[in-house]
Amino acid sequence: MLGFAILLAFNFIGYVIQMGLHLPLPGNVIGLILFTAALFAKVVKLEWVEEAASLLTRHMMLFFIPYTVGILLFLPIIGANLVAICGGIVGATAVVLIVTGWISSKLGKEGEKYGG
Repeated sequence: MLGFAILLAFNFIGYVIQMGLHLPLPGNVIGLILFTAALFAKVVKLEWVEEAASLLTRHMMLFFIPYTVGILLFLPIIGANLVAICGGIVGATAVVLIVTGWISSKLGKEGEKYGG
């Protein structure tokens, strides 16, 4: 129970910070960043949250059911725009792969200059 309480506390703190400071970042992401910082700073021990996090991870598929139902609700709209959606996904993936390959090849050549 302690693990769930810690995870929920960080989630709540993230939402409070987001609402209080009107940040464009979601509260749960802020809470996750704070939780990660607390783990690295040894404020929170991994043993305290490991069991609760493992349970949540094992049953993660349950968290995606509402999104799946929502997608089914908009299936006619998705079907009407399927070509644009697929084109955007394929195009974005191709651009990311090309840019990543170009950057890594440039970094590889820079490393060779310095004996890397």
